[in-house]
Amino acid sequence: MHYLTISFTHKNSTIEIREKLSFSGEEQLKDCLARLNSSASIHESILISTCNRMEVFVSCSSVMAATKHIFQLLNERSGISEEELEGRADIFDDQGAVHHLFSVASSLDSLVVGETQIAGQLKDAFRFSFDKGFCGQKLSRAMHYAFKCAAEVRNITNISSKPVSIASVAVTKLRDILKSIEGKKALVIGVGEMSEITAKHLISNGVEVYIVNRTRENAEKLAISCGAKVKDFADLPKLINEFEILFTATSSKTPIITDEIIKNCDFERFWFDMALPRDISFSHGENINLFIIDDLKSIVHENLTIREDEAKRSYEIIGRQTMHFYEWLRSLSVEPLIKEIYTHAQKAAQDETARVVSSGYLPKEYEKEILKMNEQVLKRFLHDITHKIRQVSGETNADMMIESLKFLLEKEKTELPNKYKCEHMIKG
Repeated sequence: MHYLTISFTHKNSTIEIREKLSFSGEEQLKDCLARLNSSASIHESILISTCNRMEVFVSCSSVMAATKHIFQLLNERSGISEEELEGRADIFDDQGAVHHLFSVASSLDSLVVGETQIAGQLKDAFRFSFDKGFCGQKLSRAMHYAFKCAAEVRNITNISSKPVSIASVAVTKLRDILKSIEGKKALVIGVGEMSEITAKHLISNGVEVYIVNRTRENAEKLAISCGAKVKDFADLPKLINEFEILFTATSSKTPIITDEIIKNCDFERFWFDMALPRDISFSHGENINLFIIDDLKSIVHENLTIREDEAKRSYEIIGRQTMHFYEWLRSLSVEPLIKEIYTHAQKAAQDETARVVSSGYLPKEYEKEILKMNEQVLKRFLHDITHKIRQVSGETNADMMIESLKFLLEKEKTELPNKYKCEHMIKG
């Protein structure tokens, strides 16, 4: 069994590429996960799609076959050639895939290092795949360990002591441009987590915030929770030409702000499109300053510089947790071996009991007691040995011991069956 991750992020792909690869609804996700698992080489899969990344994380029997299948699927869906997809993607397998997963969960691979949204997004992706039956034990082990690693990073380092997100960076960018945003009015379109964070950051900076959403009831709930006001979605064509400041982060599959509703205004406007696919598409319009996710990279770079020391400490934790994870996997593979040892011992006790009774060395009526005694002797003899095996199974050099045990248990074959192999050592 292998772990494999195919990753498209802000580091290796433009926003246009990520838009084509993104998944916006449950049906799309279910269809993609079903097609991923249709490959004979892929056993379990998880797909995470956010504004900054689209990643496929799978458990597979063959890295090469699984990689080929994933790129074929993404090519069919996006229309992007397999050659370009392979050239852009970051590909991680086995220990590298686990290390990458732990880094993502700990927000070390995020556009804004230390942001807190990614952990929740990763949990949602895992929960969706697990609940729908697309992943099971293999990926669950890795995901649960990833969340454990992320918790340790948060507890030991200060990398998330002042939580930041794309939304907070966007508000910071606006504040840097205007010097002061206190007393201004802003329109926030959408009611998701990104919109909620944006509204709260704006309000904390003294901005009067108005929420717009297709479902007014949801807009009112968000407005009440953060102290904002509500506008009707039907008035959007008028509103975008009235507000100086606009933030949008909806889940719409097509742009909601286009040339048809944009009018020229005699004041300067600042629009922040934090959606993927993008909410804003226009080719004309005076005094409009449009910022998309990729425009925030300069602030992200400053963020990374400030957090560099904490990031180093975090990667040390991630490296250590990756090693512990594989030690844990190795320890899991020991139990079937120990069970097999006891099975061999019990068979030997039964055979020897039958031999001495059939040879007349001991009376037939004592056969049950003889068998019980033989079994007890072997259990007592094996107790300390198996206890020691369990103790050392978590050590990094345990592979030789495990493989030796496998060899001793196999009488006829030189090639060991997969059930005895450490999970990360089984080849496809």
